[in-house]
Amino acid sequence: MTTEPSLKRSLLEVRDLRVHFPVKEGVFSRVNRFCKAVDGVSFSIRPGETFGLVGESGCGKSTLGKAICRLLRPTAGSIEFEGNALQSLSKSGMRPFRRDLQIVFQDPAESLNSRQTVGEILEEPFIIHRLGSEAERRAKVTALLDRVGLAKSSVSKYPFEFSGGQRQRIGIARAIALEPKLLICDEPVSALDVSVQSQILNLLMELQQEMNMSYLFIAHDLSVVRVLSDRVGVMYLGKFVEIADGDELFSNPLHEYTKALMSAIPSTDLDAVRDRVILRGDVPSPIDPPPGCAFARRSPIEVSEEEASQPGDFVEVSPGHWVELHPATVRDYERYITPSR
Repeated sequence: MTTEPSLKRSLLEVRDLRVHFPVKEGVFSRVNRFCKAVDGVSFSIRPGETFGLVGESGCGKSTLGKAICRLLRPTAGSIEFEGNALQSLSKSGMRPFRRDLQIVFQDPAESLNSRQTVGEILEEPFIIHRLGSEAERRAKVTALLDRVGLAKSSVSKYPFEFSGGQRQRIGIARAIALEPKLLICDEPVSALDVSVQSQILNLLMELQQEMNMSYLFIAHDLSVVRVLSDRVGVMYLGKFVEIADGDELFSNPLHEYTKALMSAIPSTDLDAVRDRVILRGDVPSPIDPPPGCAFARRSPIEVSEEEASQPGDFVEVSPGHWVELHPATVRDYERYITPSR
């Protein structure tokens, strides 16, 4: 399978990454099968770029993000951050890279220690990395609170004393404390009210401009991804099915799965006539995926079982636009076939 090429001056390069979880079955809990949460993913992120990652729940987005920052150990593949291989590092070996590689979790209530004050939560990164004196750390905590729009009095309060949006601001403040180069945002606004979502998104955009951070922005809301992302990758059952620049993807989606996701974006125009793409059946199990093209049997494009059993090729059909090329995934399939393929 052809993979997306490395980008010049890449900050992060992921190559053929796989995260398989063992499935224990039977009386003796033997491992006979694996849940293939991420199954051969390749992409790159440039300095200062936002790479949007979209797909249905359960497609492997969050698992991919956690594997990149090594909260999960990859089964196979490579993760290079500024040319340094991270995939096989121990916890102590990862510590120097934690300063430059941080994550904002989906649920701030779960990711913040309820037994610590906000001041203790924000000071902890500096203590772990042995940065600054006590007075300097406290000054940095105050500056962090101001940067994310929280009052200085928040320092002595506990997470449960804040609203969901305020807790997410605390989570963001903790993530940017050490001024990382790459911030993984794992659905950071999905648990928030719509009015609060816009505030958090504006904050993330402001911080990116100030600090020149790169984002891996994981979401299932394509309207949010469209606003933030320079490039977008679409995942289905642990694999990429399409990657393109944001404007190109939303104006010219090629994969039928991408079209189905876009057709489900809510519209404020009540009179607009929309062509919904309805997929057949349910998402296959990552424990027992179908042979060949995993999407073929759900596609609106009818193909034979023999064709569905053949795998697709992930190819570049135009500059920077990559798609899983298969008779069931792309209309006018023959148009994109070249003699080399």
